[in-house]
Amino acid sequence: MTRLSRRDFLKVATNSLLSASGLLGFGALLRLFGYQTPSQRPTQFDIGPASSYPPGSRTVIPDVPAMLIHTEAGFSALSLVCTHLGCTTKPTADSFTCPCHGSQYGMDGLPRRGPAKKSLAVLRVEQTAEGHLILYRT
Repeated sequence: MTRLSRRDFLKVATNSLLSASGLLGFGALLRLFGYQTPSQRPTQFDIGPASSYPPGSRTVIPDVPAMLIHTEAGFSALSLVCTHLGCTTKPTADSFTCPCHGSQYGMDGLPRRGPAKKSLAVLRVEQTAEGHLILYRT
C-alpha cells in the first residue's frame, strides 16, 4: 500500500469538499425551480345560519380570523388581523390586543395604543336567501 503525500491528501480532500458543495448547490437549485406556490386562501366563508348569532352577540370566527358583531342595525365584522405585522389579535372585554407587539384596538377597531397606526379592517357580511351568513375577507 502506498502512502499519500501531504499534497495528494489535501488535493483529494479539497476536491471532495468542492464536489459535495456542488451537489448541495445543485440540489438547492432543483428545489428552487420545483417550488410550488401555495394555493390562494379562501376569501369567502359561509359561517352558518344567522339565527346562530343572537342580537347583541360578538362571536369570534377563528377560520377567518374575525369578530362577527350582531347589533340592532344588523351584522358587521372586524378582522382580527393586526395592521402592524399581521398577528391575530385577542379579544378582551373592551378591546382587541395584539400578543406580538402590544397594539391595542377599541371594540370599534380603532387603534388605542401602538405600534399599529391603522384600524382593524371592516369585513363585509351578507345574508343569503336561505338565511346563511357569508363573510368576505379582503
